[in-house]
Amino acid sequence: MSNMYKYVIFDLDGTILNTLEDLAAATNWVCARHGWPAHTLEEYKRFVGNGAPKLLERVVPEGVPVTDALRRVTLEEFTQRYNAHKEDKTTAYPGVPELVRRLREAGVTLAVLSNKPHEAAWPVVERYYPGLFHRVQGALPDVPVKPDPTLLRRLMEDLGASQEDTLFVGDSNVDIRTAKNGGLISCGVLWGFRTRAELEAEGADHLAAAPEELGDLILGQ
Repeated sequence: MSNMYKYVIFDLDGTILNTLEDLAAATNWVCARHGWPAHTLEEYKRFVGNGAPKLLERVVPEGVPVTDALRRVTLEEFTQRYNAHKEDKTTAYPGVPELVRRLREAGVTLAVLSNKPHEAAWPVVERYYPGLFHRVQGALPDVPVKPDPTLLRRLMEDLGASQEDTLFVGDSNVDIRTAKNGGLISCGVLWGFRTRAELEAEGADHLAAAPEELGDLILGQ
């Protein structure tokens, strides 16, 4: 049976890697440095997904002015801390490495598009999925992040992917919106940071409760 999709673009955090604890730890470390309250893992499930600058903005306490200088210093602190500790607790989601290998063996072209800074995204994907993804694209300075489709379009051009042959897979409303903005079919995964209700409300074309289910959808089985 021919593949339903020849190209699959995955989100990173909450989709192929459970990075929540390391993201939360680095952000809480920044909070501690500034004398701000720490946040729980549950809260971080809602805070992550729009990139590091947005994540940091979300933890600044009410009444503290978010100046350019504060943005710059918190991002520097976070980046240093996260890069040094980004593999402390991070793990691949159960069944996802098997899914990725299954797709790769079936001839599907695989890529990652993340709002994580590019210099952090590529090594962390390589570490847990060595040689399995054809391309990994993280956030770049001065280029808008997802759900803006700029980097998605660039990535698809790189891959030679067409809209009708490509599926976008992610765990949040940001990902479903990114797919829509790029004219792609979307699949929301239910093992990530966000809820089924959020993905349904955003209008995900498909939902997958388990990696195997996602594999069957992609391969048309």
